[in-house]
Amino acid sequence: MSKLEDKVNEILGIDKKEPSKEIIKQEFKPAVPRREDDKKADVDNDYKYSRENYYNLIERGQEAIEGILDIAKEGQHPRAYEVAGQLIGQVAGTVDKLQDLQKKLKDLKELPKTADTNIKNALFVGSTAELQKMLNKKTVETNSERKKENESFEGKNITPEKTDTKDK
Repeated sequence: MSKLEDKVNEILGIDKKEPSKEIIKQEFKPAVPRREDDKKADVDNDYKYSRENYYNLIERGQEAIEGILDIAKEGQHPRAYEVAGQLIGQVAGTVDKLQDLQKKLKDLKELPKTADTNIKNALFVGSTAELQKMLNKKTVETNSERKKENESFEGKNITPEKTDTKDK
């Protein structure tokens, strides 16, 4: 320390301490420990883990916002306010992601139950006579009719029946 610092420390009654050069080892612990429940599905475990991480990010972001706002108030520098604004935007984005996570989980769980069973853009392969016959048929086909049609489609009955295709 310089002589000036020594004098100021002496006047203020601060003891002069040298910084310790001892290396302190810190173990890395994840902020949110991951806990799996074997009884639950992977989707539930992933949802719970993601949710805990989002909460942790939001809490840390709020602490950072408080700190940067204190710095901005003391320094009155426009860059500090700009950084604070960006940080607020990032925390707001994380909150939106947390809400999206809820929606995604709901969609994943409801997908099998609400599957749309309507058939769209079905393609009919056959002649117009066969299509008219199918559309005009009011009763359920008998097994013999199905068997006869299947034989004609498989190539056993080479000569197709002549049908009247004129409008009635």
